[in-house]
Parts: sequence; structure tokens; C-alpha cells
Amino acid sequence: MRVVPPALAQHYESEGWWTRETLGELLARGLRAAPDARLRVHSQARPWSGTFREVETTARRLAAGLRARGVGAGDVIAFQLPNWMEAAATFWASTFLGAVVVPIVHIYGRTEVGRILDAASPRVFVTAERFGSLEYDPATYSRVPVVGIVGGPDPATDFTRLLAPEPYPGVAATDPAAAALIAFTSGTTRAPKGVVHSHQTLACEARQLASRRPADLGAQLSAAPVGHFIGMVSAFLLPVMDGAGIDLIDVWNPERVLALMVEYDLTVSGGVPYYMTSLIDHPHFTDNHLRRMKYAGMGGAPVPSAVTERLTALGLLVSRSYGSTEHPSITACSYDEPPAKRLHTDGDPQPGVEIRLDAGGEILSRGPDLCLGYTDDDLTAAMFDDDGWYHTGDIGVLDEDGFLTITDRTADLIIRGGENISAMEVEEVLTTMPAVAEAVAVAAPDARLGEQVAAVLRLHTDAVAPTIEDLRAHFAEAGLAKQKWPEQIHVVADFPRTPSGKVQKFRVRDSLRET
Repeated sequence: MRVVPPALAQHYESEGWWTRETLGELLARGLRAAPDARLRVHSQARPWSGTFREVETTARRLAAGLRARGVGAGDVIAFQLPNWMEAAATFWASTFLGAVVVPIVHIYGRTEVGRILDAASPRVFVTAERFGSLEYDPATYSRVPVVGIVGGPDPATDFTRLLAPEPYPGVAATDPAAAALIAFTSGTTRAPKGVVHSHQTLACEARQLASRRPADLGAQLSAAPVGHFIGMVSAFLLPVMDGAGIDLIDVWNPERVLALMVEYDLTVSGGVPYYMTSLIDHPHFTDNHLRRMKYAGMGGAPVPSAVTERLTALGLLVSRSYGSTEHPSITACSYDEPPAKRLHTDGDPQPGVEIRLDAGGEILSRGPDLCLGYTDDDLTAAMFDDDGWYHTGDIGVLDEDGFLTITDRTADLIIRGGENISAMEVEEVLTTMPAVAEAVAVAAPDARLGEQVAAVLRLHTDAVAPTIEDLRAHFAEAGLAKQKWPEQIHVVADFPRTPSGKVQKFRVRDSLRET
């Protein structure tokens, strides 16, 4: 792990961004305040409804059962579960024990899970017998001492056998500066990276997120997978801090989401752009849904201006933010900022966060919610400097008011004949074409120039695909230099995505190279 400069750590503590409260203590306090709040799982596979008190009892029985098996503070507990009650119980139990939790997205297969097990060395693994592409494979988990399977037919490995008769009392004493979570990146690149957060950094992030939630937001439907750490924090920590209920869905199905919004008076208030556009583009979307959607907090993936303007035209208050697994809340816009800031920038630094740009425009950041480093020491050394700055790999510009706009990713450049082309810049123009619902610009092989720009498009329902001549005319009108114009068009029904909805660009690139 990296060493946070002592003066910086002292500053974070004196300002109250870091406290001496562990995640377990934070959760226990919230659960005591709202024991009768409801948790509902809207699932065809494993529906559930009950109170926080009931989930906490399960979590504390699990904590007691694991403690009896020798699991304690600092040990690693991994889970690979859909958005189910047992995922909440596992996370809460881990915090009560002072253990390090490792959430794993449920679409990861044997190879990815095997790499995570090698990197994290968990003592406990909780997973499902079967869900979608997830299928329990005993050989994968044979190296883990304690395994619990939710919904499995074998009593010897069933999740419920881990539950002790009596619940675990209180919260284990733990250093709040110690590791609390290892979050593995969600797969937009080939190899997952293990990002380590402490109780202090994660609690700070939770408070940052909570401070940005409008008071009249309404009851939210949590669809982001809890196997991604922000999905886990948003589903299982923020509502407890607010004393609000929790509504989960385990499969993103726009038609089902729209039905649940009306039946339970729920809202969806942002995330990656795909979540919002897939709802408003659905034929079942009506004014009855729109009146529940007051806000759209956009982040987690590039946010085209065409999307923010479209949502604004529908009457939503749109706000953008920027962060990563390593540094979750770098910049954000509040909902009372002028539209030009909210719609076209990624916000200004959050409390305690500092940013600067190097000579090449790369964004460097540091702050109280910045991770401790990676499970890979070499990667930690490469990405952090001795003064606590994280090299994000993203390119940006700052306006006169200190608001940041991401202009590119250093790993997302198309190099055509030695000239760097911003994929984001091309995508911004593509998404303003009337037929285009979502666009990705990637590098395609070119025998003469090395790479050329390929446009991969998801169209609106019943829209006609643009021709290359249509595209050229549109880019000419937009005023983009000719060398940036796409030279290929590919139409897809949908993109390969991570569970949180991000497009997996490496898979899009690979598919073009295979054709």
C-alpha cells in the first residue's frame, strides 16, 4: 500500500473528512435508527421482502458463524452475488467483524474469479448456485476455507449453514485506517485490478455521495450491481445512513423497471447514460414515469452532451460527475449549478479533493476518498507519487471557475497516421445524429495508416442506419477535421457491457479485428 503523507492525513482528520468511525460502527448506528425500514428484492429468481432488523439479524448470525470458524478483523470475505438480500447480509456481516470485503460482479467467470482469489486470498466466499451466466464451480473455490452457496442443493455448502443460532453482538474493534474493501475494476479493460480502500476512504466517499442527494429525490430503485463497490455502497450503506428503505432489482430490464416504478412509486435517478436512455427510449415509457424522474446524476462512463440535453428537454435536472474505482468522487456538479456547468462539464473538486493537470493535460488527483493503492505493488508504484497524487490516465481541461471537463482517456486514443484522435470527440458528434441512440468510436486496423476511426452504432427503434455519405455530411456540418471522420460504420443491437452498463470497448475493438 502507498503511504499517505502524514501532513495530508492529519489535514483530512482535522477537517472531519476522516473520522475514527469504522464502517461497522457507521452501519450499526444507522440500523439502530431505522430498524423497521424495508428491504425489497424485485427478482424472478429470488424475491424477498423484510425489514432492516431482519436483514441485520441474518448478518449478525452470519458474522457469529464466521467468527466461530476463526474469521476476524483483517480477514478477507468475498462474495459474488446478484442484488439479493444475502449480499446485504454478507457485506454487513463483514463490517461487523472488521473484515475486508471483496464484492465481485456476478458475470465474472472462472478465469476472472480465479485471478481475484489469487490476488485477495479470501478466507470466505459466498456465491450463488446459479444465476444467468454465473454457475457454482467447486474447483474454482477449492482453495477457500469457508464457502457458502445461496440456493444450492447441497446442505454441506448451503449459505444458511454458516448462520450461528445467536447473532454476533456489537462491532469488532478495528483501525479505521486499515483496509476495509478490495474493489476489482469492472472489466472495461482486460485484467481486473484490485483497488484497496480503508474504512476512512470508503466512509468519506459515502458521505460525499450522501451530501449530493437531493432531499426530494424519492425512493430509488437500485439496479447497479452490488458486485461493483459503488453499487454495493449505494444499495447497502447510503440508505442505512439516510434511514430510507432499499429496493433492489437483479436484472436490468427496462420494461420491468418501468412497471416497478409505477407499482412501488420508485424513481431511477441516474448512473451510466445507458440506464436513463434505455428507459426514455422504451415504448412503455409515459408521463407517469417521467413525473417520478426529477433528477439524473450522470457518471461512471463518458456522458455525451446529446444525452444531457435530451434529459434536460424532458424536464430532468441533470448533473455530471467524474471519478473512478481508485478515486470515486473527484469532481461533481450540484443541481443548483447553472445549466452550462451541469450539462457540459464534469464538475468541480469535491470537499478535500485536489486536482491538477500535468504538461500533457493528464489529470492528477488526491483527496480523502482516494484509495490506499492496489493489490499489485508495482501498479501502486506506477500510479501514485510520493506526494499522494494519483495519475488518473484521463485527459481534461479546467475552465476559469475550476470546473473540469474530461476530453479523453490516454488509453482511448485512435492513432491515425501518427495523429492522436479523441474517441470521445468523435462520439459526441455521432450521438447528435437523429438515428443514433448510442455510439462508440474505436480504432480499426488500417494497412496504410495503422488505425482508422470506426463508428459502432446502436440505433433508435425503427431508425434507418446512416450511410457513410450521411455520416460525412454530418461531420462536415459539425466542423470536425476530416482525419477524425469515421471511415467505417457498424450497427449493433447492443454493446457488450459491464454489469454497471459501461461499454466494454476492448471487446468492441476485438470484434472489429476478427471481421
